[in-house]
Amino acid sequence: MKSIALTGIREMNMIQEPDPVIRNETDVIIKVSHIGVCGSDMHLYTEGHIGDNWVNYPFVLGHEGCGIVEQVGTGVKHVKPGDRIAIEPAQSCGKCDQCLAGRPHTCRNLTFLGSPGQAAGILSEKIIIPATSCFPLPDHLTNDQACLAEPLSIGVWAVDLAGLKPGSSIGILGSGPIGMSVLLYARSQGVKNIYVTDKIDDRLAMAEKAGANWTGNPDKEEIVSLITEAEPFGLDCVFDCCGKQEAMDQAVALLKPGGKIMIVGIPEFDNWSFATDKTRRKEVGIQNVRRQNDRLQKAIDLIAEGHVNTAQLVTHRFSFPQTKDAYDLVNDYRDGVMKALIEF
Repeated sequence: MKSIALTGIREMNMIQEPDPVIRNETDVIIKVSHIGVCGSDMHLYTEGHIGDNWVNYPFVLGHEGCGIVEQVGTGVKHVKPGDRIAIEPAQSCGKCDQCLAGRPHTCRNLTFLGSPGQAAGILSEKIIIPATSCFPLPDHLTNDQACLAEPLSIGVWAVDLAGLKPGSSIGILGSGPIGMSVLLYARSQGVKNIYVTDKIDDRLAMAEKAGANWTGNPDKEEIVSLITEAEPFGLDCVFDCCGKQEAMDQAVALLKPGGKIMIVGIPEFDNWSFATDKTRRKEVGIQNVRRQNDRLQKAIDLIAEGHVNTAQLVTHRFSFPQTKDAYDLVNDYRDGVMKALIEF
């Protein structure tokens, strides 16, 4: 089978690999049909690492996607050959203290597709995954929608973890695919006022169309003063979805006393800096968001039932041999890209 492998910084090449073979009764072989290009992959693409996970070249990236079941192990019951499925990239052990405490997303033995040192990604014609990573799709759900279920699940988890009350006012700093996922789900949950910022005007236009009450570009506007003018008592919660220090400073300034920062974005640096006096006096809560926890099925249901429209996020399509073009486009934020899909 063919795979697209990362072979160096901003270098990708097609390689030939053996077809996957069923070895365990819970194995499932998937013929991949669509892959979403995730912003988190850009760290691996341009820096060769994400945090302390360093790439050992060649390495196959990719973790957002869907496909068709081709073969199953003898112990697999909930999917069969021919079924369309969404792929859950996180594979937890189910036995450690974290899994037993209902936190499989922080499993001590977690493996994540497309994560160096853990598991190869899905930029391949076929992949083999455990049955627990296969989520059957309703017939009416498109492949575009299925691909967006995994990033949506992160937004769902972030909002659920924030514990927002009806009538809350929130900020979303960074309106890429994850910021938009937070927006779409928060709006579906009846959040009253949503303020969105981004440095790309095309993304702000999309956020406004998706239901943001206010949008602003921090490169062109004093967003803190403008939002504070509209919300003089401050925001209940701010979601950092861009991983930038300047956004964190803005979040602290925008929050009301007792407000909460949800850190969803992945920074390129090692340490955050917080204004000690402001965070202390306001008693600001700071909550990191680690991917998602048991929210993929919920995300699929939200899309399937029409509560959240993710189709609007897909802006670009590429064939499998054009994978590098897709990664370059996303990394360079060109042509108004929101979500690029790779199709087989």
